[in-house]
Amino acid sequence: MATRVARSITGVDVAKVELVTYQIEADELESVKNDKPAIKRWLSGLPVNTAIAVEATNTYHLDLVELAYEAGFEVYVIDGFQLSNYRKGIGGRSKTDASDARLLARFLKNEGDDLRPWTPPPAVYGKLQSLLRRRATLVEARTSLTQSWSNDASLKAAFKTFSASMEKLDLLIQKKLKDVLREAGLMEQVSRCQAVEGIGFLTATALVMAFVRGDFKNSDSYIAFLGMDLRVTDSGQKSGRRRLTKRGCSEIRRLLHNAAMSASRSAAWKSVYAHHRNSGKATTQVLVILARKLARLAFALMKNQSEYLAQEPKMACPQP
Repeated sequence: MATRVARSITGVDVAKVELVTYQIEADELESVKNDKPAIKRWLSGLPVNTAIAVEATNTYHLDLVELAYEAGFEVYVIDGFQLSNYRKGIGGRSKTDASDARLLARFLKNEGDDLRPWTPPPAVYGKLQSLLRRRATLVEARTSLTQSWSNDASLKAAFKTFSASMEKLDLLIQKKLKDVLREAGLMEQVSRCQAVEGIGFLTATALVMAFVRGDFKNSDSYIAFLGMDLRVTDSGQKSGRRRLTKRGCSEIRRLLHNAAMSASRSAAWKSVYAHHRNSGKATTQVLVILARKLARLAFALMKNQSEYLAQEPKMACPQP
């Protein structure tokens, strides 16, 4: 009977300039320059059975993750919020690059059986995500400037011209999104999602982007990927307040929230919204319920390659 070879575990704290690595077996810290040649040299010196834990950053971890995957290593990208709570749970008192590298290695060693190794997303996922993030930044900046400048009459004409330029930039981003979707053959999936009341082009694009990222077994795993699954805090006879986990892309959740607001005013969903509001739920709670329903419905349409049939009052379902 073959003996299972124990894997070597390494934690890597990532910064813009350097990587701080920690190998558990050797109890060894090392600093590596965060560029591709240095990363390749470092990877070439690791045991072939090494598993690497990396905390998710904005973009600084991507070269390491992609190069390690290409070299045949198992790579685990750890959510920063989850890692922070893990530190508190084990009584961690410091947060340095070295302590974070050790913490990542410890987390992978103890929790690795319940983690899924990182796999590269389809190329279209990265393109869509980048464009949606840039548009989100644009919308946030435009909203902030509008609120700041709205009461200054002396600048009203100049700001109107500036705002029109931002609107053109927004339209250009949306055009590029459509080009990427057409090139990837995903416009049919977008159209399926857009058929649902409340879901516009941008929300449909975000939902399709999330759908192509992973092989989701059911709508529950899809909802969890969106960060719209619930964190339950019950104890004994006490039922705690449910909160969204809010993992993953915040822009998708923002777009779904807007879609839920639009759907709540539609004939198809108005009765659902009114039912939950009349039962005592707050507006935000009901919008979350609607957003989750819209996401599940979109998932079913994409998964089954089916077309949406609108009904009034709402209990519409995908057409087989």
